[in-house]
Amino acid sequence: MRAIMLAAGVGNRLLAGRATPEADHPPKVLLRFGGRTLLSRHISALRAAGVERLTIVTGYRAADIESAIVAEGAAEFVETIVNPDYHVGSVVSLAAADALGWGGDVLLMDADVLYDPRILDRLVATAHANCFLLDRNFEDGAEPVKLCVRDENLIEFRKKIDVEYDFQGESVGFFRFSAAVAERLFVAARSYAASGRTDEPYEEVIRELLLGAPLGTFGFEDITGLPWIEIDFAEDVARAETEVLPRIDAGL
Repeated sequence: MRAIMLAAGVGNRLLAGRATPEADHPPKVLLRFGGRTLLSRHISALRAAGVERLTIVTGYRAADIESAIVAEGAAEFVETIVNPDYHVGSVVSLAAADALGWGGDVLLMDADVLYDPRILDRLVATAHANCFLLDRNFEDGAEPVKLCVRDENLIEFRKKIDVEYDFQGESVGFFRFSAAVAERLFVAARSYAASGRTDEPYEEVIRELLLGAPLGTFGFEDITGLPWIEIDFAEDVARAETEVLPRIDAGL
């Protein structure tokens, strides 16, 4: 099994309200928590879970990420693909990964997540060929990307929801796809980019596959109770340091 990680973006929302120039801000995957970068934590968790190789789609300050990979002693485990159009939507980064010629199961991961490694273990060990991770314990609103379940089937995947459901949860931003579905995913992402839909988030491509597939093609693992946080805003950094990291370190 291989993993692909999207780490090309600037992190403009994290910079909002700061006087720091863009060029002086590190990529989010190099933010440090407990003395370790997110990159270092990803590499350790993926290796421990038995993932064979990690490909990172970079863009903003790509050379810094390359240097960090070497410093981690992980050059044989991690490869990178540079997305020169990293200022546009993340669907372009997903399309860039299509150049790899994937085979076998694929993990797709956001780079800006601090998480308990047990979350990744759950995804690797799942019985679902195609799997989302769902956390029921979240604050509803416009920001979280939501997963909706009805009759134990996933029926929607988006920030704005207008369907009836039995329950919903927030997507962690980690996914598992079979070889066949991964191929369709990357082809669809390339089609989005070629048709000018470059401002779209990559989640829209996944949603298109979900809604177009027979029920049961995609499953989910409920990871409610395990600590994690996506780093989008300055307040997320504070919460990661004071709330989430202590729980991860304590195994809670």
